[in-house]
Amino acid sequence: MAMPWTKKLNELLEKHEGLRLKPYRCSENYLTIGYGRNLETRGISEEEADYLLQNDIQNVVADIYFIFKDEWRFLPNNVKIVLASMRFQLGSGGFRSFKKMIQAVRDYDYDKMTKEMLDSVWAKKQTPERAMDLVGLIQEIKR
Repeated sequence: MAMPWTKKLNELLEKHEGLRLKPYRCSENYLTIGYGRNLETRGISEEEADYLLQNDIQNVVADIYFIFKDEWRFLPNNVKIVLASMRFQLGSGGFRSFKKMIQAVRDYDYDKMTKEMLDSVWAKKQTPERAMDLVGLIQEIKR
């Protein structure tokens, strides 16, 4: 329950700290975000991390839906999971660079999808274990 004086405190902190939506270095050189949240000494709580993750997942799914449009609803759940995981890790531009893989998904050719996934720097050098986990999810579709 908020105390009567906390509204004024909130307004004062917003004024003094200012809102920064991207990380920055404060006057004491700590990595900071938002209204002066010191990420180095305080970090974020598990609840805050969960909130951020859910928000990021919503954004990722909206972007993938934008790419695949109505085709999205016909894809197997494991394909949706793999696409969302890749988009989460690689970002919008990185994910879109997998043009042949995206086309394979549109063609419902999951063998080619996995081939294109594995034929990448992402799978060979960046995060090979993650790539193999995701390929395994696609291979489960055939079983």
